[in-house]
Amino acid sequence: MVSVLIGAFYVGSMLPTPLYPAYARAFGFSEITVTLIYAAYVIGNVTALLIFGKVSDQAGRRRISIPALAVAALSAACFLLAASTAWLFAARILSGLAVGVGASTATAWIAELYPGADKATPTQLAVIANLLGLAAGSLSAGLLASFAPLPLRLSFFAYLVVLALMALALAGSPETVAPTRPLGEWSFAPRIGVPRNIRIDFAAPALCAFATFALLGFYAALVPGLLARSLRLTSPVAAGAIVAGLFAISASTAALTPTLGSRTAMRIGLGLLPICVALLAVGSVMKSLPVLLAATALSGIASSLGFRGSLQVINQIAPRDQRAELISSYLLACYTGNSLPVIGVAVLSSLSNHMIAEVSFAVIITILALASLVIGVRGQGQS
Repeated sequence: MVSVLIGAFYVGSMLPTPLYPAYARAFGFSEITVTLIYAAYVIGNVTALLIFGKVSDQAGRRRISIPALAVAALSAACFLLAASTAWLFAARILSGLAVGVGASTATAWIAELYPGADKATPTQLAVIANLLGLAAGSLSAGLLASFAPLPLRLSFFAYLVVLALMALALAGSPETVAPTRPLGEWSFAPRIGVPRNIRIDFAAPALCAFATFALLGFYAALVPGLLARSLRLTSPVAAGAIVAGLFAISASTAALTPTLGSRTAMRIGLGLLPICVALLAVGSVMKSLPVLLAATALSGIASSLGFRGSLQVINQIAPRDQRAELISSYLLACYTGNSLPVIGVAVLSSLSNHMIAEVSFAVIITILALASLVIGVRGQGQS
């Protein structure tokens, strides 16, 4: 049930992705505004992780998951009622808060349901749930927007029903953390929780996560616009299907490689990232759907191995009493990677052109991947 909870949070994070072109037409904003709306989600993520990242270590996993579901419901209600661009910014910030708190709490929770030092199984479950949730959110929103009434609203009504069912289901889930202090004594002081003795071990998976999620952020925020601009594919179901295909391949890869070691998976994922971004740039310049689909398939494999491998390393090195705090620090790397490079691409596109921006993105991701590989090798040599 906890793995389903992870998936449910990420479903909501992807529902707007295939709808961005329709929102732009309805509310009259540009591609850079789309990027800023997407970035608002990450503002919510980062705020949640800095202020609430360690709260479930003090209060218990279930006790924090329920309010996170309530915030996700508030976000869906804002999308449902959206009458202007301002509503979209508010909805995305709330969605980021919900996912930032809920996903970090549930990821720590599922790791604790599997005792022992080997965290391969709970890591695999968490990653598959995350990726399937992303795929389901993107595809369902695209299908409903293309073939059902109320294209900008029905997805969020359905999601509210899902959240209500999840809240009911959580009542029977086993708690793994006994509350250590009453509500009035909870600490909300902003803190990045990486103990000094594991900082070198933390650096490589965090950088891997940043680079991997930069690629995923490109798909989530900019691929719908790329499809419309380069290939004249404006249907929400087209954007939803391609983004969902990426995450479905990612989930399948995670399911088919359970015995692959964490550091090996991470290195393979990092090695594939430069090829992925090169294919994306080539597909955009050539306006080639086959090249874009090839990039999507390879990106699914690379992101799965990079994400699963880096998260498994984090679970292996995390102290039990700081697990949610350390996972929050890791997710902070994920979410900043998910937004900052994408904003850079949008700004550079507006100042120059899309080709220069996309080639620059490919170069930056390649540098980050190589840096993570080097730091990982050095870190192992010193541990």
